[in-house]
Amino acid sequence: MAEAKQEKKKRTITEIRDSKKTGEKMVYTSVLDYTSAKWAELAGVDVCVVGDSLAMTCHGHPNTIPATMEMMILHAQAVRRGSPNTFVLGCMPYQSYNTIDRALTNATRFMQEALCDAVKPQGGKSQAHILKALVDSGIPTASHIGLTPHTVAMFGGFRIQGRTADAAMKILEDAFAIQDAGCFMLEFEAVPAKIARVISQQLEIPTIGIGAGVGTDGQILLSYDLLGVFTDFKPKFTKRFANLTEVAVGGLKQYVSEVKAGTFPDDDHSYTVDEKEYDKFLSLVEKRKHQ
Repeated sequence: MAEAKQEKKKRTITEIRDSKKTGEKMVYTSVLDYTSAKWAELAGVDVCVVGDSLAMTCHGHPNTIPATMEMMILHAQAVRRGSPNTFVLGCMPYQSYNTIDRALTNATRFMQEALCDAVKPQGGKSQAHILKALVDSGIPTASHIGLTPHTVAMFGGFRIQGRTADAAMKILEDAFAIQDAGCFMLEFEAVPAKIARVISQQLEIPTIGIGAGVGTDGQILLSYDLLGVFTDFKPKFTKRFANLTEVAVGGLKQYVSEVKAGTFPDDDHSYTVDEKEYDKFLSLVEKRKHQ
């Protein structure tokens, strides 16, 4: 008798935090909808992140700023349904955490309405009071430093952060502020690999990186990037593990061709009717014509 397939066990906040000690590399991916979340769970991803990059990859905006709480909650709910046995981290969108009260209200929405397991605002030292308030209220919280898309206008665009000693020290201080606030994890984006490695070694909480080298405690990529779904541009740090756009466009071209040629749908893709009922139907049609 075949063994029953074992259901995937959701990673706990303790396991994620303890990965720093155990040395297990945690795999995060930013997913956007029910189907991509389902793929991630089937693949064994540790954490599904509902990132506000979906404003770009799903809604066609030039950056993440237009993402709203309503947009994020809707996507997070779909991701939760698609990955019921995977830890889900909801990213708080632009200006949704600029005061303690607003942060608590919106983080609670992620937890109650979308059933997320944790939330992730952005920022370090300047946001430490917000992060601490979230943690103190019992909401598992992570944060994001280095290149922070919510403050990209302050950087003059999407630019690598921490390339000077002083800039790297600022990232280090941000990292310690995040840890001191009680966050269970932090994310580095677009930070030189050597800098991210050194900072990671100074911390007790795990780090994940996107464009921050292999020296972090885990990695995150956007699923639509790594699968070749989103092709408007490709960041240096993204590796294409598949090219679904090429496959999809090829399939659609074949569909267009077969419909125009009249070869789709064929008998294999059409429903049948009992011949006696069909003949009766034709006779009724004829009768109607002569009424």
